[in-house]
Amino acid sequence: MNPLQIVIIEDERPAARLLERKINALGYEVQIKLTSVDEAIEWFLNNEEPDLIFLDIQLSDGLSFEIFEQVQVKSSIIFTTAYDSYALRAFKLNSIDFLLKPINNNELEVAINKFNEQRASFFAFTEQFNLFKSFISPKQKEIKERFLIKIGTQIKIIPTTEIICFFSSNKISYIKTKEGRDYIIDQSLDEIEKTIDQAEFFRINRKHIISISAIKEIINYSNSRLKINLTYPLEEELIVSREKVNLFKQWLS
Repeated sequence: MNPLQIVIIEDERPAARLLERKINALGYEVQIKLTSVDEAIEWFLNNEEPDLIFLDIQLSDGLSFEIFEQVQVKSSIIFTTAYDSYALRAFKLNSIDFLLKPINNNELEVAINKFNEQRASFFAFTEQFNLFKSFISPKQKEIKERFLIKIGTQIKIIPTTEIICFFSSNKISYIKTKEGRDYIIDQSLDEIEKTIDQAEFFRINRKHIISISAIKEIINYSNSRLKINLTYPLEEELIVSREKVNLFKQWLS
């Protein structure tokens, strides 16, 4: 094994074990695996910094950025996350690597090789942290409280408190309200997702964004998925995609 000190911070144990096996297969050894913000803070306060950290952003007890608000760490970071491609492309230019889950073996090898090649010139973590945080911090984005809908020559104002879900059908986006009415909206679900309150709405799959206040019941479904019934029923089934189940449960809590 190469003498590189590596730490994984990941709250999903199967994902951490899989990443460790992939790293081992490349000839490196993971020294420690941490699973939460609190655990990581305690570890960094009592141990020497590693050379490289594989860091999941969304941990069970908060965003991993909270770790580095409590302790000063200058280790290099490879993020393992599912954040959007715009942020990924921007930070690739600054020699920071992001691996989208599920992690591809070749991309993992490229990321570690890149770290080794640029080890002497990597940015200090504080600079990385502040730059990336500015992309995803909720304080940086305006949360929409209402949507304007065109109905013929009229414009209707729909407060987000009246919306039970957003959905797409045949490449058209819709709002469904508590009145049971559907309204066409010009924005795509990707665009809508970036502007709504993440504490109130969650994108359960490619076609649906639902409101937490409209959930009536949650039912275990096939292939480790979940089925959602809303207080205002939809014609089609609402299924939480398997890759989003854990994030959905965290969002509920």
